[in-house]
Amino acid sequence: NYNQLYYFWAVAREQHLTRAAERLHVSQSSLSAQIKQLEAQLGQALFAREGRGLVLTEAGHLAMNYAEAIFRTGSEMQAMLRDGQTSQRRALRLGSLATLSRNFQENLIQPLMGKTDVELVLQSGTLEELTRRLYVHDLDAILSNKPVQRDSRNKVRCRRIARQPVSVIGPPLPQGQHFDFPADLNQCPVVVPGPSSSIRTGFDLLCERLQCQPDIIAEVDDMAMMRLLARDTGAIAVLPPVVVRDELKNETLQEYGALPGLFEDFYIISAELRFQNPLLEELMSRPAEEILPQ
Repeated sequence: NYNQLYYFWAVAREQHLTRAAERLHVSQSSLSAQIKQLEAQLGQALFAREGRGLVLTEAGHLAMNYAEAIFRTGSEMQAMLRDGQTSQRRALRLGSLATLSRNFQENLIQPLMGKTDVELVLQSGTLEELTRRLYVHDLDAILSNKPVQRDSRNKVRCRRIARQPVSVIGPPLPQGQHFDFPADLNQCPVVVPGPSSSIRTGFDLLCERLQCQPDIIAEVDDMAMMRLLARDTGAIAVLPPVVVRDELKNETLQEYGALPGLFEDFYIISAELRFQNPLLEELMSRPAEEILPQ
């Protein structure tokens, strides 16, 4: 019932039974009994002991998300009936790979920025961490440049929303001079993505096929660091142009050319739900050319 859910919500926020009981002005034994009744009705343990405190289980995290939504709706109902108006704020919680291009993320969420009725939460992590949070409904979706395969264990939707060629990018060349690929690639220091990147795998295969042996001076997983090295070291970088969008625009860097057959794909990964967050549907419905303008 609503009262049990409120008690659960209070304990989850305090992460401590005694403090929650004091805040609610009820006895600790009464509060504990209400939580146990709720767990029995749900058929799941909502808390686990950790030292002297309590932490949410996976089921507890899921219940907490629903409780937050229920009490937020209750507050809106009160505001509407009392004042005749409510903020109707909508929330979208996105996880993104820590190594993902910041420019791509900004391009994607741009339509939601500045909307007074939208609360946007954007958090980064590894794909494994973010996927776990997706399963317990702590995130609405994950932004990734790596796909996730759906199977009996991973019940997710993985949709490719954009694709961009991978290019050779470096300092501006003198007027009239051109970069001769692949010959010039052997003459310059080169910065490439790390071995775990699909871009790196494709680049290595391309070099092998063309019998090219570039002088690799750095392997970098983080695209933000790739951007800095490309901008500040004078080395040539192998990366999607969106990563250095601003530097190309102000001519700090120059795109020498796209690498044949090499692309980076961008995905939105979501849980397989009957009803998706409408804000997520809005982002996924955008044409690829709006997300990554050429």
